[in-house]
Amino acid sequence: MTTTERAAAQAYLRLLESTQAVLTDPQLAPYAGVMLTHPMAEADEALRAAGLSGNEDRLLRLVSSLRASPASVWGRSG
Repeated sequence: MTTTERAAAQAYLRLLESTQAVLTDPQLAPYAGVMLTHPMAEADEALRAAGLSGNEDRLLRLVSSLRASPASVWGRSG
């Protein structure tokens, strides 16, 4: 996994986690669009930089790889 691929997978995971957090909180849910603007932009840019835009299969394999080794998600080694 390249550095840019790792960054893209991490940005995608942050977007998923942010989305889940916002949408499960009834007080935050009405503001989801505003609150998720930055994480969506970050993920879009990271996906473009890694050449993963439109390549969901590759992205999801990278995400699965990171999820299998949670310590590596945020740049920490085992």
